[in-house]
This record gives sequence, C-alpha cells and structure tokens, in this order.
Amino acid sequence: MRIDKIYTRGGDDGTTGLVGGKRLPKDCARIESYGTVDELQAVLGVLRAALAEPPERREAAERYVAVIHRIQNDLFDLGSALATPPELSHRVRRPITAEDVRVLEETMDGWLPALPPLRSFVLSGGGRLSSLAQVARTVCRRCERETLRLSREEQVPAEILRYLNRLSDLLFVLGRELARAFGEEEPLWETPLAPKP
Repeated sequence: MRIDKIYTRGGDDGTTGLVGGKRLPKDCARIESYGTVDELQAVLGVLRAALAEPPERREAAERYVAVIHRIQNDLFDLGSALATPPELSHRVRRPITAEDVRVLEETMDGWLPALPPLRSFVLSGGGRLSSLAQVARTVCRRCERETLRLSREEQVPAEILRYLNRLSDLLFVLGRELARAFGEEEPLWETPLAPKP
C-alpha cells in the first residue's frame, strides 16, 4: 500500500468514500462505526506508548505491547471491513474471524488466574496504565454500539460484533492485569452503608 497524498478535497462537501468509490455523509452510521474503531485504535496507541516510555519498564511491558499491537492491526482490518459495502464484501483483504475472537479469549484466560477476585466494580484512576486501558474499554463499547446501530440498517459480519464485545472484556482484564504487573492501585466502587433505622 502506498499513500502519496493526504488531502484530496473530496470530503469538503461533508461526504467520504467507501471501498469501491460510493460516497456517504460523514455522519452516517457506517462512517460513525469505522470512525469510532479508528478512535479506539488511536487510544490503544496512547496506551502502547505509555507502556514503552520509561526504558526500565520496556522489557516487562513487551508482552503487553505485543498484544496491543496485534489488536491495533485487527482493528485496522475490522475498520476496513466496515468501510466496505456489503455488496463488495469479497474485496475485504482480511475479514475478522472466529480465530481472532479465540485469541482474545485465550489472552484473557492467561491473565485471569493471577488476578485477585473482584468484590465490587473497579473505578478508573488507580494508575496511568490501568486507567488508559479502561478508557480504551469505554471507547470499545461505543464501537460496539455504533456497529450494532449499523447492523440494524445494513449487513455487518457477525464476527465483527463478537470481536468488539470480547475486546471490551479483554480491555477490562488488561486494565486489571496492568495494575497488578506494575503495582498500580485498583480502587473499587464502594456503596454507602445503609443508614441505621
């Protein structure tokens, strides 16, 4: 793939092109869905960069950086599929598959045994890395909602919705795993005690 020019002026009228050349308004459901996937990919890039920042942490962070990098590549494939009209689905270079979902599940399964059991919901803010993972999780949930909205209007491969649902679970677990691995706090939601009668 070669990208020689960044601006084309084609979107100055508020439309953008899909794979195959069809143009749609930039705020339609299809563009919102893959635009939010692009946002998630960028948020994960911030987390990946934060993991690699202090040189003394790089070695310990390598396995998490590798997982995030793989997910970022998956998200580009997923976004490309969403940018392709259903009638041109044969042109999708690498569709999201059940194997991609399985890899997410196996990654989570590898982290879970080392994590303490939860007794409440986790609040973001215990540390920078875990908080960035939780921000990514909430953006992923928005990706899922936008893609579900699109699926009510047009055909969306079922594996895309499965992948996004599983990815948000993985990002929650990743936040907990990063807190454990790098000594961040894990603040929990504490419901107030009921007043005595």
